[in-house]
Formats: sequence, structure tokens, C-alpha cells
Amino acid sequence: MTASLTDIRPAPTRAIALMIGTMLCFTIMDACAKMLSQQVGVLPTLWARYTGQMVLVLVLILPRFGDTVRTRYPWLQLLRSVVLAGATGFFFLALSRIPLNEAAALMSVNPVLITLGAALFLGEQLGLRRIIGITLALLGAVIILRPGSDVFEPEALYALGAAVCYSTYALLTRKVGPDENVWTSLFYTGLFGSLILSAAVPFAWAPPDGSAIALMLAISVIGMLGQLCLIGAFSQGEAAMLAPYSYTGLIFATLWGMLIFAEIPDRWTIGGALVIAAAGLYVWHRETFRSRPRP
Repeated sequence: MTASLTDIRPAPTRAIALMIGTMLCFTIMDACAKMLSQQVGVLPTLWARYTGQMVLVLVLILPRFGDTVRTRYPWLQLLRSVVLAGATGFFFLALSRIPLNEAAALMSVNPVLITLGAALFLGEQLGLRRIIGITLALLGAVIILRPGSDVFEPEALYALGAAVCYSTYALLTRKVGPDENVWTSLFYTGLFGSLILSAAVPFAWAPPDGSAIALMLAISVIGMLGQLCLIGAFSQGEAAMLAPYSYTGLIFATLWGMLIFAEIPDRWTIGGALVIAAAGLYVWHRETFRSRPRP
């Protein structure tokens, strides 16, 4: 059994660049969210993230608003919006309590959780190699968490909760994706979060100063740019091909943590992140490089 060049799926340079741009935008947004949550709290930070994105999306879809908001799956779209709000909420809570690089490393188990969920709920094949990849990713998370040790932080579980919620969101997106316009899904993505948080934020609101307002604007704009890059990446390249480039987020998150927050990852965080990344790359390699008998 051997793999030839014809067994390797194409890797468009533009799609790869967009995926790396996605992770760059999202990690910058996370760094801004960490700074903002330290100033105004988690709830106003979440509100800025969702409401800002919703305003930008409305501006972009306004000329075709009627057609865009029509959906064949209203309840699934609502559930997508709910679980993504949960993912963002859990992750922003994690960012306010643990180092950025640690939160990003734990969040990186989601590609492997998506693989497991696709097998359980979407009928996709789950072979031995995928099971190995899932097991390795969970082992990496355990290395970072170190349950039972003196350095274990229960707050780190927020990041794992975010990974579970985001994986559910991704599976629901895959379910509705073939039958829905990407802008329809993007509209409903932020609908629930923006409405619920707009109702709740007055109870936790404190007048922001100039720097906080700037961070709110940055979160909205950069988050939206990240979403657009993500849509562009997956419209031009296959998910399996793009998967390993999502781990560039670990590099960016570690860099921002060191430069902005003086957070130096310890050897356990580095080791666990490497195990998680290796698990994702292993699954990707299995999905991308198809072996076939030598002629």
C-alpha cells in the first residue's frame, strides 16, 4: 500500500491563506475579549461580540434581506444560534480566568469532537484511526487540565464546555449547510445571542471608557472579518484539507498571550497542546492521503 500524488486532494493556496487569516482574526478577537472582560465584565463583552456582528451582517444583507432570512430549518437554525452563544459564553468565561494559550489549547479538541459527533449523529464512518485520534486529543486535554494535581483549575473546564458547544454548532451547520445560503446561516448564527444579551446586558452594564469602546468595536469588526474568512475558506477548500491549519490558532494565541498578557505557557500546556495538534493532524492525514494498492 502506498500513497501517490494523485491520492492527495488539492490544497488551494487561497483557501489555506483564508483559513490562517480566520485563526489570526479569531485569536486577536479573543485577546481583545480578554482585555475587555477585565474592564467591563464578561456579559458586556459577549454583548459587544454578538450585537456588533449582527449589525454588520444586517448591513451586508439589507439589499436582499427578505430572501436571506427565509430558512428551511428554523428550529435547527435556532439551536445553532443557542449552542454557539453557549460556546462563546463559556470561552469568554475561560478567557477571563485562565491564560489565553491554555484556553486556546483546550478549545482545540473541537475538531476531533466533531469527528466523533459526525459518526454518532450524521452517520459518518468512525474507524479505528479516528478513535485513536479522539483518544489522543482527550489525553492532551487531560495533560493540560492535570485533574487531581495542585495546579488544577476548575475554571479550565469552561474551555472544554466551549469546545463541546462549538462542536455541536459545527455539526448542526454541517446538517443544514447543503440546503441553506451561507448568509442565511450567518444571520441566524448571531440572532439568538444578540437578542438575549441585549435584554440581559442592562443589568450588568457600566459606562465604558474610551479604551473599552475601542475594544468593543475591534471585537465586532475583527470577529466579522474572521467569519467572512471562514466562509471564504470553506467555499474554496475541503474541510479535511483545511483542518490542520486551524491549529495555527495555538501559535497565534500563545504569541498574544506572551506579548499582551505576559503569559508564558508551562511545559504541561505545551505538551498537551502538541498532543492535541498531533491528534488533529493524524485524523486529517487519514482523511486526506488515501492509500491504494500499487498497480
